[in-house]
Amino acid sequence: MLYRLSADLILIVHLAFIIFVMLGGFLVLRRPRLMWLHLPAVVWGVLSEFFGMLCPLTPLETTLRELGGGSGYGGDFIAHHITAVIYPSGLTREIQIALGFGALLLNMAIYGYVLSRRGQSRSFRRN
Repeated sequence: MLYRLSADLILIVHLAFIIFVMLGGFLVLRRPRLMWLHLPAVVWGVLSEFFGMLCPLTPLETTLRELGGGSGYGGDFIAHHITAVIYPSGLTREIQIALGFGALLLNMAIYGYVLSRRGQSRSFRRN
């Protein structure tokens, strides 16, 4: 039971990381200091999609599921709703690369806005 719960917790952390990579730039709009946490996460997320790198959370989760007596994902809420988001059935290399570009472009737009806003506020202070 403890292994299955741990695997579910890892799965939730994994999903939270993916959401942070994709949408964390919006947090940076409110809290610019989060940029130093968000930028490395974006780099890791985009590179892992571009190069098909395996996230270390995936084998950890799989190992915990196996130790808990599972062989994959059962029918519980976590597996049914969250697993499909992280590990979709039709995922191809092309889709992974498109997801990487999507994350990159979205975050470039947000950071472009953050930087332009910063530049505007500095120019107002000088005047």
